[in-house]
Amino acid sequence: MKNDIGVMINRANKVDGLCLLDNVNNIAIKTAFFDPQYRGVLDKLRYGNEGEGRGKARHDLPQMSEELIIEFIRKLNNVITPGGHLFLWLDKFHFCQGILDWLIDTAFCIVDMIVWDKQKMGMGYRSRRQCEYLVILQKKPIRAKGCWKSHNIPDIWAEKVAKIHPHSKPVLLQKALIEATTDIGDYVLDPAAGGYSVFEACKLCGRNFIGGDIQYGED
Repeated sequence: MKNDIGVMINRANKVDGLCLLDNVNNIAIKTAFFDPQYRGVLDKLRYGNEGEGRGKARHDLPQMSEELIIEFIRKLNNVITPGGHLFLWLDKFHFCQGILDWLIDTAFCIVDMIVWDKQKMGMGYRSRRQCEYLVILQKKPIRAKGCWKSHNIPDIWAEKVAKIHPHSKPVLLQKALIEATTDIGDYVLDPAAGGYSVFEACKLCGRNFIGGDIQYGED
């Protein structure tokens, strides 16, 4: 079924995420996920053989500049309903650097964070990366009552995932967060869907998915 924004609902659309965001103002979005493809960490950690052996799949993805990430977040701010949530995935580098500049001129506030233990070690010059960070943003007004229904989600979540995409994300964690912030039949938005783990989570809990990816999906 195609909706008013010109993309298929509940489908892995191959579409530019910014174009998608420009056309969802007529749909109530309580919850969205954003997993940027960072340029910063690849610039910081130069092992010398990216694109040849180490991390080739990750290296080959189109990289987002900080300016592009900010543009995504501002457009997400425009489409998420007051009191709605944006779940923003970060790696250790961006978590330590800070993201407050990304939120300038938006109504988003940081209200919580979840550490995802991937149960598998990754790269690192010193400690090896085994976790990613999910920053929970809420669009003003800030409140939990009436906006967050689940109270048994731990702030450290262990879930191993199949590597179907260079940045595969935990389906069950995202399902739990969707259930905490939406009702059955609501729309969940993911404008940079990657491996479509948010779509899989929506299928498990009866929510409608709107999203796509510039590289992966169906035309």
